[in-house]
Amino acid sequence: MNSNSDPASFEEQKDPPIFNLPGIILFSLVVLLAIHVVRETFLSEQLDLELLVNTAFIPQRYVLSITEMGVPYVTSAFTYSLLHGGYSHLIVNGLWLAAFGSIVARRWGTIRFCVFWVLSAIASAAFFAALNWGEVTLVIGASGVVSALMGAATRFAFPLSGRFIRDKAHFLPRQSFLEIFQNKTVLIYLAVWFGISLIPAFGANLTGSVNSVAWEAHIGGFLFGFLLFDIFDNKNW
Repeated sequence: MNSNSDPASFEEQKDPPIFNLPGIILFSLVVLLAIHVVRETFLSEQLDLELLVNTAFIPQRYVLSITEMGVPYVTSAFTYSLLHGGYSHLIVNGLWLAAFGSIVARRWGTIRFCVFWVLSAIASAAFFAALNWGEVTLVIGASGVVSALMGAATRFAFPLSGRFIRDKAHFLPRQSFLEIFQNKTVLIYLAVWFGISLIPAFGANLTGSVNSVAWEAHIGGFLFGFLLFDIFDNKNW
């Protein structure tokens, strides 16, 4: 291990500028923003509705056969993660994507990050569908993917001792489940995260948007990233 990956040396490092983001994160943010700007600026209400019907995740779609639903039957389990219900929804997801996605992207690189995005989007949608089977609900937003990235970061970004250092967190060793549940910082983080995420389950809407990804997708994404992190992670530090 080189000196840059030594957790003991983190205190001597200065944090980089806040906008020093990995290329794939910048690219993702630009794509998400561009899609929303196009929808808001250039599409009529009718065209935007058609776009939503074909790209949003809709549990009722899977009650029907694939021959009846066509391409969206397969693609909407991913494409929904590229759309947002408003600029506030997009900004919130963008900030959390920059914060947690950057840590994971630096650790895994572009290809592994992109594969994780697609699979975590599908997992989030599947968890939502399992709890809302057959419902006519349009689910959009990157919240499920962002939650999965948060779950993944939980497995390495919070050291057992010492403070969190954003630009060096990706060098930290992977923690086992036993270590995770001995880590007070992680336990507090998990309690707060699940507490906030489950608030909408009791009828409270914190985003004010009816189109944002539901709490079920948040939970599904987080569990995917947290439980299946080892499959994606190839670091043996």
